[in-house]
Amino acid sequence: MVGKPRRVAAGSSVGSADPRLAVAEGRAIVYGRNPVREAGRGRRRLHRAWAADGGTPVVPAGVPLEEAAPDELTRLAASPDHQGIVAEVDAYPYADPATMLAEEEALVIALDQVQDPGNLGAICRTAEVAGASGVVIPARRAAAVTPAVCKASAGAVEHLSLARVTNLVTWLEQAKQQGAWIHGAQAGADAAYLDVDLSGPTVLVLGGEAKGLRPLVAKACDTVVAIPQHGRIGALNVSAAAAVLIFEALRQRGIDG
Repeated sequence: MVGKPRRVAAGSSVGSADPRLAVAEGRAIVYGRNPVREAGRGRRRLHRAWAADGGTPVVPAGVPLEEAAPDELTRLAASPDHQGIVAEVDAYPYADPATMLAEEEALVIALDQVQDPGNLGAICRTAEVAGASGVVIPARRAAAVTPAVCKASAGAVEHLSLARVTNLVTWLEQAKQQGAWIHGAQAGADAAYLDVDLSGPTVLVLGGEAKGLRPLVAKACDTVVAIPQHGRIGALNVSAAAAVLIFEALRQRGIDG
């Protein structure tokens, strides 16, 4: 951990020509204590950081750290949820989709146009905690790994393999050819999630917030299952549904959750 941050020159502001507050091309921002800490422990290089007065530095030793006012951090992070710390890191390193099922007992979560950064971040956090092999997301019409997703995942994206695919249906068909079983989740499906074998190489597919699984994605699944509902609202949040399915898979595999 480095010492006290150096103070940014008076009158400078995020978005100005001051090079100390400009993000280099090809790099990204992470903000919040956990995301910045995990970025320093993960695969990305942490180039420099800014902290507010009284903020708790969480950057590794040797990383340049400067002091900046809270409103400057808010502009740099594009969010007031920075917790007094913002860092500049390498762009996110997406994984090769072809490697997602390399593990013998692979457990992969595939998301069909999940667009809310909070949902993607929460799913990544659960997947990483559970030891899942990774997450697959579409390259279009879906949330990508942004600073908001890093924050919502509490830094889990720094340790989890995420792959982007041009066509999710095509990737699911390729996963079948690699020996994986594909199980989609959809409210109202005939099969119950507890009645499906989630051991062995498995892909869990969850749909977007508005429409759930698209018809072609559902058709590509070996089974489509439902989580029982006994309340009055329509369905579980997609991140909650993902947690239920992920930990059921762990239970069936005899892994203590």
